[in-house]
Amino acid sequence: MNRFLPALIALFLASCSAPGKSFYVLSPEGPAPSGGGRGIGVGPVTIAGYLDRPNIVFKQSDHQLAIAESNRWAGDLGENITRVLATNLGRQLNTGNVRTYPWTGDEGLQYQVTLDIRSLHGTPEGDAFIEASWRIYSLPNRSIISTRTWSGTETLASDGYDALVAAESRLLATLAREIAASIR
Repeated sequence: MNRFLPALIALFLASCSAPGKSFYVLSPEGPAPSGGGRGIGVGPVTIAGYLDRPNIVFKQSDHQLAIAESNRWAGDLGENITRVLATNLGRQLNTGNVRTYPWTGDEGLQYQVTLDIRSLHGTPEGDAFIEASWRIYSLPNRSIISTRTWSGTETLASDGYDALVAAESRLLATLAREIAASIR
């Protein structure tokens, strides 16, 4: 046992000095209204392949990305975006009747919003950036009533990943306002 003790102490000290992981979630502006209202289905939402990872991504230059090894999403990013967008759309359209994809049956839904997140990252200038395209379908006949591509930036309030995720959350709120305006 005595000959293993130095190795155990070294292993323990190494694990203590290794940086811990931090986990983040995108957040809606606030809770969606409860109860009924106009039926909105949100999804499917697709995200660019470079975002489909547990790590937060930021852009270092025009052609180089950095992957934050110790700063990660707390769950599936696509699912998080879907839920935040659904909540924000519910707030914007004053409806508690918002479902996320996949749902069973279109009963009670008037619109479906599909979304493609092409970019969502921090920039070297200290901003958060998003580029997204969406389609709005009228249900039940699934005719397209609007299709659009939108991009936006949001300045980080301070340095750090918490500020980046907060700015990305604000971008999703702005995106929801844009989509809601197309539905109105």
